[in-house]
Amino acid sequence: MIIAFARLGNNKRVWELLQLINPVNHGLTAGDINTYKVEPYVLAADVYSLAPHAGRGGWTWYTGSAGWLYRLIIESLLGLQQVGNQLTFVPCIPEEWGSFKIHYRYKNTLYHIVITQNRSSEKTNAVLDDIQQQGNVITLTDDGTDHQVDITLSRKSAAQQINKYTLTPSL
Repeated sequence: MIIAFARLGNNKRVWELLQLINPVNHGLTAGDINTYKVEPYVLAADVYSLAPHAGRGGWTWYTGSAGWLYRLIIESLLGLQQVGNQLTFVPCIPEEWGSFKIHYRYKNTLYHIVITQNRSSEKTNAVLDDIQQQGNVITLTDDGTDHQVDITLSRKSAAQQINKYTLTPSL
């Protein structure tokens, strides 16, 4: 569901739901830990909602949930999607995040990526090693050297890119 909200460009809902499932947030206080009763550093497949176990975690160390959480964070929240040697950037991050950095390894090559939100910009700008790129995509090369990537996102162009997924609600 969170991935679907990211594809719709609903960054507020994505962040809200991600905070709900983040295991760290179930262990912030002694009372939270007493309720959750499982490791606060491991994603639980279930969090029960009915009394007397409301808020209690279950099925910890469930690798399927952990794998999906990893994909959710990398591909939907941070917006990195690699297909072949193409890396696309379509983040769905909170408005409060001015920017973030990622160090991305492609085979033997390291890409230092800085993604900055600029709500006043009309289009997304991608620069790879001081060379302007088309749209929000860079071509990865395995040349063993470090590369600098600077992405400036406009909210408008990010939403247009996300809208390539046509979701029609049925009422």
